[in-house]
Amino acid sequence: MSQNLVPAAELARISPVRFPNESAEYRAARTALLAEEIELRRHIERVAAMRRALPPGGVVAGDYRFEGENGPVSLSDLFGDKDTLAIYSYMFGPTRARPCPMCTNLLGALEGNANDVMQRMALAVVARSPIERLTAWKTERGWRYLPLYSDVNDQYSRDYFGVAPDGGDIPSLNVFTRRDGTIRHFWGGEMTGSSADPGQDPRGAPELGPLWHMLDLTPEGRAPDWYPELDYPR
Repeated sequence: MSQNLVPAAELARISPVRFPNESAEYRAARTALLAEEIELRRHIERVAAMRRALPPGGVVAGDYRFEGENGPVSLSDLFGDKDTLAIYSYMFGPTRARPCPMCTNLLGALEGNANDVMQRMALAVVARSPIERLTAWKTERGWRYLPLYSDVNDQYSRDYFGVAPDGGDIPSLNVFTRRDGTIRHFWGGEMTGSSADPGQDPRGAPELGPLWHMLDLTPEGRAPDWYPELDYPR
């Protein structure tokens, strides 16, 4: 990004947006907030640029085998005709009666964008339950586009932080590249509970799910004791 940027405070000051019946106090506070929002946008761009500039990650060498909706596949198969692959590890292991509501909320939003995402990169959702359970759940949720796969031998989940040492599920997102026939790990989320700030739930950045971004726009913000559920009374 060019460093010859107009200061965020100046861009905020000259913004033409005004809302009906707003007070001078509101406008002053909103202009200060707008400057911070512009800075946040620029910071997101800086972080994305740093991510793109990462040196090559580790070569993928594991015996990763998956069962898809159309049969067995390898990690290489998940790329299809793309050079980049994102895999989300879904907390829906064989001992769970139902999948994680938080993961399900995130994937529900991703379902709506899956066709668009897959124009630019390959996408896969991996869980440790048998594929029959995954496809039944996909049908129940009405998902059409998310490609779901069962981790046949759990090796992928263990190597790329989709399962804890005690066997419990962990949500994770990993991105891989395939260049000149070599598959490498490019990026993976590394924010854990140990990196959480006081008073906040552990979460990554940027967050994938739009739910939290929408709640951040409200006066109430995020309720620290509220999480989405799989179903709501009608």
